[in-house]
Amino acid sequence: MSDWRLLDTGVLSGAENMALDDVILECRSENETPNTVRFLQFNPSTVLVGYHQSIEQEVRLEYCNAHDIGINRRITGGGAILFTSSCLGWEVFADKSAHKVKELRHDLDKLARRVCEGTISGLKRLGVDAEFRPKNDIEVEGRKISGTGGTERGNSFMYQGTLLVDFDVELMLRSLRIPVEKLQDKEIESVKERVTCLKWELGHVPPIEEIKAAITAGFEEVFDISLRPQGLLPCEQEMYEQRLPEFQDDEWIYLVQRPKNTGGHVNSMRKTPGGIVRVSINLDIPGNFIIGTFITGDFQVFPQRAIMDLEARLKNAPADEDSIRTIITGFFQETGANVVGVEPEDFIQLIIEAVKKTVFTKYGISVEQSNYLMPVNFMPDRLDEQVFDYVLLPYCAKLIGCDYRFSEGCDTCGACTISPVYELVKDLGVAVRTIQNYEDLIETIDEFRKKGARGYIGSCCDAFRSKHHYDFVETGVPALLIDVDDSTCYDLGEEQDAYAGDFQGQTTLKLDLLMHIIQEMWNRGILRNEVH
Repeated sequence: MSDWRLLDTGVLSGAENMALDDVILECRSENETPNTVRFLQFNPSTVLVGYHQSIEQEVRLEYCNAHDIGINRRITGGGAILFTSSCLGWEVFADKSAHKVKELRHDLDKLARRVCEGTISGLKRLGVDAEFRPKNDIEVEGRKISGTGGTERGNSFMYQGTLLVDFDVELMLRSLRIPVEKLQDKEIESVKERVTCLKWELGHVPPIEEIKAAITAGFEEVFDISLRPQGLLPCEQEMYEQRLPEFQDDEWIYLVQRPKNTGGHVNSMRKTPGGIVRVSINLDIPGNFIIGTFITGDFQVFPQRAIMDLEARLKNAPADEDSIRTIITGFFQETGANVVGVEPEDFIQLIIEAVKKTVFTKYGISVEQSNYLMPVNFMPDRLDEQVFDYVLLPYCAKLIGCDYRFSEGCDTCGACTISPVYELVKDLGVAVRTIQNYEDLIETIDEFRKKGARGYIGSCCDAFRSKHHYDFVETGVPALLIDVDDSTCYDLGEEQDAYAGDFQGQTTLKLDLLMHIIQEMWNRGILRNEVH
């Protein structure tokens, strides 16, 4: 049994903790320090992006700055995380020839599993039945309790993890650009189904020293070592003081400055016999791979953890159609998972549709804006093949009290967001219609189709499109729908009034986006004035 150092650096800032990661790994690679297990904590709460990530694409900067949440960059890869003051970080710095390590040094997946077994053993001592989930998570009954990752330098490696002791889901969602569409209760609950913490598992938060003692014992058992408490060595302290300013500097924090539209979140939705399924994906566009996937909906799935396992299978997967199909088909064949009323093909088409939304950038639409677009009866990469003959707008965007609120027409007075759209469309000579209720929508689509129309550009809220997905699809008419900009009848609980055409509230069109799309489609010959 060999002695390793147990290093507890206590509560530090993000920059201080990241500087120490770099220093300890550097000194370990130069054989100046012993193999080490380190505990670390943060104050203030800090967002840490992976080494290769862009701050702007991964972090909600305005929220973090307004709420004193620190921002820094890890020396390891992987995704962005929020490290709150209630989290406990654990790290292993070791020579690749160390006992219980050298036989795994050429197999990084097995090395990750071995290191994670130390934390898993510690969690079991606390009464939490955790296990390793490839590629690099520690979970409890399918819910992640510790995300992990590592890097190497010379003949040494660092492997680290974040143990969730208590967990503020909403704070995480507001701090990180996690692929969820809106911060709604159902999305927060969906995150809770994927993640857990010691407090949720045990019903209380154990004293931090008790947690550290359990993890320490776990590493001692798995690595057959004795951990001896010791502080930083003089060479580490000196190097730390030299390097800390680098990790406090914006040059390090904003090291990766990706061009616009090279990464971001894309989503898609469809209603199936088993319920609504929503897919949100975090993409790396230049690398053409899926960073992470978030699948939600009101469907039933057996076993319960199957969706989380599917998300894990898609992590870092190629974002091309063949790979997506192969992964999803193979997953359901291998696991026998059953999502009631939802076929594997539904997941395939949803993920492909979301990934293909990146093609909207060639029309001057950002990746973020693409999530307000809802193609119906065509895939996003087939937009050039469509023909749109008319524009449909919702009556609820007209000014309350307007003479045209519940009738066709617009005097283009400029008092609401409908007005400039009507003015533009009429100047182009394109047919336009205000939809008064659901029946009017179906009748209008049928009317224009009989006149030879081949498709339309429309605007409606996401909730209306979700509820009537089948109705839009069954018309057989291609459509490009643009979401509205604010509270809708569904948000206000007045969807029945809206169905009948009696909604008294007022919504706002995403005017700049809608106007851009209409003009762009006209310039490209996709929107035409051939049907009236």
